[in-house]
Amino acid sequence: MAKNDSGDRDKSPFIICFGEMLIDFVPTVSGASLAEAPAFKKAAGGAPANVAVGIARLGGSSAFIGKVGHDEFGHMLSNILKSNNVDNSGVRFDTGARTALAFVTLRADGEREFMFYRNPSADMLLKESELDLHLIKKGSIFHYGSISLIEEPCRSTHLAALKFAKKEGLILSYDPNLRLPLWPSADAAREGIKSIWEYADVIKVSEEEISFLTEGEDPYSDEVVYNKLFHANLKLLVVTEGQLGCRYYTKKFHGRVAGFRVKAVDTTGAGDSFVSGLLIHLASNLDLYKDEKKLKEALVFANACGAITVTERGAIPSLPTKEAVFDFIPKGNEQPHCLCLIS
Repeated sequence: MAKNDSGDRDKSPFIICFGEMLIDFVPTVSGASLAEAPAFKKAAGGAPANVAVGIARLGGSSAFIGKVGHDEFGHMLSNILKSNNVDNSGVRFDTGARTALAFVTLRADGEREFMFYRNPSADMLLKESELDLHLIKKGSIFHYGSISLIEEPCRSTHLAALKFAKKEGLILSYDPNLRLPLWPSADAAREGIKSIWEYADVIKVSEEEISFLTEGEDPYSDEVVYNKLFHANLKLLVVTEGQLGCRYYTKKFHGRVAGFRVKAVDTTGAGDSFVSGLLIHLASNLDLYKDEKKLKEALVFANACGAITVTERGAIPSLPTKEAVFDFIPKGNEQPHCLCLIS
């Protein structure tokens, strides 16, 4: 059993992921617009659900809390969680709204753009009364994004869940996962993402998100990160930098971990896979952020998770197993000196 930072009680290495789960339709060819794509591959997606499955694939223990439609896609998604050994007891089904859909356009370099169908979708309608608080109490880490903050009633449900998790002593992990087209405006997105910033113990952001949140300041500046994004209660902030790997920041030290050179086919889910690799280490050692050597080892592992994920299409279908990650990392190479494509 791992002990949390407050030392008040032991917690099991169980990670609760809260938010959206949906269907991604990924084109079978890169470099084509949605209108030009000849066909699409159906894939389960949604950042928090991706993280939950990623953790389970890596041999960890996870659960997903969220809402899907009482339709074929919704039940398919719930069954995918179960078949991947994710606790799906926190999944709720809405009879009046459909499961969310996202069509993903892949550029030639594997980067993507999204077109969402949610007017509203079931994930937006999760009510506080539908939360499984007993499930949250079992966890050591509570992970979430920002998409569930966009609309009520899910926004209030999200706030209630994270406040309950905080009170119960769970580590709060936040990946804003900016999807600007889903927000009413850029200002609304910035305000919404920042509205829960101070609660988080661990935050993962991309350099694009730093530029957005700081309104154009240098995303590669350590001073910008510490002065504009780091807060008094934060234990660890990680910045994923695409081809450069990632940077890490704690109250006592900061540094960089390089990644792995791969040919990117589809970057969907790469950041979620990275988060899974980091959180599975944190769940086993909640004081990981205090030991720079162990933290860097965890980030090498997380970089490898992200690199493997971009080599296939779709998020959940391309999430690696622990064995695949260990086979991928060069033996005895704690600090890879090559490039990783993570977003």
